[in-house]
Amino acid sequence: MTREIITATRIAQSIYLLRGQKVMLDYDLAALYGVEARALNQAVKRNASRFPKDFMFQLAQEEYADLRSQIAISSSATHGGRRHLPFVFTEHGAIMAASVLKS
Repeated sequence: MTREIITATRIAQSIYLLRGQKVMLDYDLAALYGVEARALNQAVKRNASRFPKDFMFQLAQEEYADLRSQIAISSSATHGGRRHLPFVFTEHGAIMAASVLKS
């Protein structure tokens, strides 16, 4: 398979339906852009005014627990674990995230 097909498949597998919207988790989006999730979230926080509620939102504890059980997200300490609930980005949020990462 070509690299483009592999990338498209990986992106498609990283899209979830939450709160009636197609979204990507912060760490999947960060991996796609080649940065750490921490760096992505910091850039987003520095530019919070560019991310209205329909661009991104933070998962509730119950949503994250349900998602973890569905996609087998590990809770192991191999990467230190998460200290905060993940943010998810809609299509427009993902585009805006790319924009703030480049600036």
